[in-house]
Amino acid sequence: MVDQVRANQRSFGVEEEYQLLNTWTGRPENRAAEIITALPELNGRAEREFLASELETATPVCHFAEQAESSLEDFRRRVALAAADQDVVLAGTGLPPVGGDTVASVTPKARYQAIDEAMRSAAAHQYSTGTHVHVEVPSRDVGIEVLARLAPWTPALLALSANSPVWNGEPSGFASWRHIMGLSWPTSGYPPAFHDASEYERVIAQLVDSGILLDSAMLTWTCRLSERYPTVELRIADAQLTAQDSVAFAVIVRALVERCVREWEQGVARPQIHPALLSGSTWLAARDGLQAELPDPLDGRPRSAFSVAERMANFVELELTRFGDSQRVDRYLDRLGETGGPAQVQLDHFADAGVHGLLDLYERGAAETLQDEEPAVIGTLPEIHESGTAETLPQPPRPEMSAG
Repeated sequence: MVDQVRANQRSFGVEEEYQLLNTWTGRPENRAAEIITALPELNGRAEREFLASELETATPVCHFAEQAESSLEDFRRRVALAAADQDVVLAGTGLPPVGGDTVASVTPKARYQAIDEAMRSAAAHQYSTGTHVHVEVPSRDVGIEVLARLAPWTPALLALSANSPVWNGEPSGFASWRHIMGLSWPTSGYPPAFHDASEYERVIAQLVDSGILLDSAMLTWTCRLSERYPTVELRIADAQLTAQDSVAFAVIVRALVERCVREWEQGVARPQIHPALLSGSTWLAARDGLQAELPDPLDGRPRSAFSVAERMANFVELELTRFGDSQRVDRYLDRLGETGGPAQVQLDHFADAGVHGLLDLYERGAAETLQDEEPAVIGTLPEIHESGTAETLPQPPRPEMSAG
């Protein structure tokens, strides 16, 4: 019975990256190695990132939102406790609020050091942490269709998840300063439209062969095809304050991918959006978050980002209902409507109590446990884990994933 239910659920996974911040000052702490060593029971669920002051985890391949939420909440609680023993806060924020003016310490791995050397000063202050969502697709050619069809919605997705408003002890004026900093990578922004997977692969090979990228894993587009799994990976979101928000965001992405695949199967033409309009709208979303005014992908009219997000949820209501996520997304949008979004929550705490107010906010996000969601008991599934700067690993067997 469980297998039959799974077959109707397009699988997905979530990667969360976290800042490690000093409990008293809020500055980045290079403690990733020590915290991982203190938690052998995690069995590889904690990974080092590009910087020594960051950690990453990934959920198993999930069919239900409760699986992802349980995995991320458990990880946050365990790591937050171990970090507290070392006077460190595990922080779900896209950038550290202070300390970014200090040259970052790169994790001592050969590939990371090669990236640091290639990026020069552009890498010196890349204290960037995000939430990456993988969603299963039937093939890489279908994945190319999803990339093209998802594009018009990505400004609204960034507006929902913008969560890096404070930089070097001051409001940056941007809801997602992380997104703006990420534009310094050689492949930044949303990828261009490709005819098929073969063209996509040729372009990436040219980027590597020309020396623009060290390897294909260094591709930092805000959405891409996974090199290791049969998924599309959306990378536009900042790290989130809570696991609850990360998962609610992820199931919206899954529903959008499901709608994109269905429209491709029905022969619906790709939506057209000029690259300049897409990049400009994304910039506005990074600046203003849910207070931005964005072009509505359904009719092209300018609307508030929150209105576009609500219309986006209505656009995929059938998919959200099919996956059992409709009420979860309704609660998520209600929260964001009340608070103004995670960036605004950070700004409010910063205005009230400065950096210590932010540290308190991050601590609560790491320790939060939901009481009103009953986790689904589905058994252990293989793990999705892939990062643009992650160490290259031997190719694992592909996990069994339903085509949906």
